[in-house]
Amino acid sequence: MRVLALIKRICQQMFRDKRTLALLFVAPLLILTLMYFLFNGSTVNPKLGVVGIDENLVKIIEKAKIDVKQYEKVTAKTVVADDLDGLLEQDNGKFKLTLQNDDPGTAKALQMKVNQAVAAAGQIKLIQQNPALAANITQKNIETKYVYGNKDTVFFDVLSPILVGYFVFFFVFIISGIGLLRERTTGTLERLMSTPIRRTEIVTAYLVGYGIFAVIQTVIVVFYSINVLDLVLVGSIWNVLLINLLLALVALSLGILLSTFAASEFQMIQFIPIVIIPQIFFAGIFPPEGMADWLRAVGKIMPIYYAAGALKDVMYKGAGFSEISGDLLALVIFAAIFIVLNIFALKKYRKL
Repeated sequence: MRVLALIKRICQQMFRDKRTLALLFVAPLLILTLMYFLFNGSTVNPKLGVVGIDENLVKIIEKAKIDVKQYEKVTAKTVVADDLDGLLEQDNGKFKLTLQNDDPGTAKALQMKVNQAVAAAGQIKLIQQNPALAANITQKNIETKYVYGNKDTVFFDVLSPILVGYFVFFFVFIISGIGLLRERTTGTLERLMSTPIRRTEIVTAYLVGYGIFAVIQTVIVVFYSINVLDLVLVGSIWNVLLINLLLALVALSLGILLSTFAASEFQMIQFIPIVIIPQIFFAGIFPPEGMADWLRAVGKIMPIYYAAGALKDVMYKGAGFSEISGDLLALVIFAAIFIVLNIFALKKYRKL
């Protein structure tokens, strides 16, 4: 009977806690649905620009499920400017393949397909009628260059900048949210709100207080990742720090905001599957080109979308401040919105 009584009490507590029930039954469905649309997105063919390539070879390349765009003239910036996965040029019977290599997996697959297409073209009768051309159509004569990285670049080189930002965001969010929640549960916040202190002053104090530790954590993570783990860094480390500090500010203000809606540390943790986990799907690990338009729109309302893009551009592609200024502005806007919402959220704790 005592065991049944305990079981009954636990069930009653669970039914009273609607948020826990939602986490238990609804959150897994939302995450699974999101993953379903991500993994079942449309397959995007690689884009290849060609210059001076024989029409028969172009047809073979197109049969390999490669979108071909023909050019008469190109510049050194054509691959990046037109967002091509690669550019194949032919000069005096010799081939030069330039790969953007922003996604090493796509680059290697494109390189393999182009090599196979060029080798197959050497067997076509029309090409064999030109011995000088046929003799040079071999894989050995395809000179390969890379816009980003090199032939040894692996997917983790692209993934590592995203992970640096994501872990900064995750841990700052948890620490700030639980920290303010503890202030509420111990009665400290209520006593503060009963004094003449303004809500803006409280929010500012908590942001600065927890922000000091967020800055220290961010600096440690960035320097450890680059100097100890030797993660790829082509651009400026100061831009990397700036991006992560702004992301930490967003996570800090968001964590404090959501903590006002939690009654316990357990309820604060419940926000992770809803707020934190979905962000990783839009951080650049999955190519956005294969997503539906509405799914891409969802990604653009998530802070990590902009932070991860900026970190990848700086650490892997060597982008400068001007090139990431739009992403930085987006992070500032997110932080400003959450800070203003924090001020209004504290109003319900003011009793006087």
